[in-house]
Amino acid sequence: MTSPMKEKGARAEREVAALIHDLLGFDAKRALGAGRKEDTGDIFGVPNTVVQVADYVDMVRAVREKLPATEVQRRHAGALFAATFVRRRGASYVVVLTPEMWAVYLREALVWQRELAPTVSTIESTLL
Repeated sequence: MTSPMKEKGARAEREVAALIHDLLGFDAKRALGAGRKEDTGDIFGVPNTVVQVADYVDMVRAVREKLPATEVQRRHAGALFAATFVRRRGASYVVVLTPEMWAVYLREALVWQRELAPTVSTIESTLL
């Protein structure tokens, strides 16, 4: 029999997987085997990204415990990106990042902008 806490966590993971699918179109799914020594996150199917989900009553505790765990899981997975989805009481999720995690996202976005955006603009202008 599944404990109420495990079911609550599984439900939150399904919600986040659906949210990621709705926002980005990725075939995100719950990862099985959470809590194992070489855990690589709660959600798989997001390219090069570890996703951790927390649905705690105490949001501060969720951030304090899950954010460092997310970074460990990112290293285990060899992924470039990591994000911790934390449910706000009575509301939707927020994504929590360390400054280092945020810097990776921004750095990669700027690399894309410098390297790929001119190509995209050229292609778009020829189509107009």
